Amino acid sequence: MQLNKFSDYALRVLMFVSRPRETPYTIAEIAAKLEVSENHLVKVVHFMAKKNWLITTRGKGGGIRLNPTALTLFLGDILRTLEADDHIVNCDTPPCVLRQHCGLKGILDQAVNQFYNHLNRYTLADVLSQPPITKSALNSTIPLLEL
Repeated sequence: MQLNKFSDYALRVLMFVSRPRETPYTIAEIAAKLEVSENHLVKVVHFMAKKNWLITTRGKGGGIRLNPTALTLFLGDILRTLEADDHIVNCDTPPCVLRQHCGLKGILDQAVNQFYNHLNRYTLADVLSQPPITKSALNSTIPLLEL
């Protein structure tokens, strides 16, 4: 499964603006630091403000802040909202001739649900407090169980 750019940028923005500071963040500042288009970020920030994940203020001294309640949001719920359509396969468009005798869609739907359920074990706050995973940790061997 691959996250769309909208979800990727949204998660980056949430993590970026979670760092407390005196002044609010601006779209231009976030775009420059994250090396993404301001146009994309406007859409992302607007969406997250409508969801009440971000607090946005217009005018001089305005900007973007993280709504403190967003820290308690579960990652799976965040991504499910951002991804909107979480179906890996669409059997309707175009209509699939194999549909009557196919179990693939059900299996894939279960896998997606397990993905979101696993992510729901963590909140946004958990992501912010986790140390980064090093390359050596990714390459470490996992002991196999002998049955």
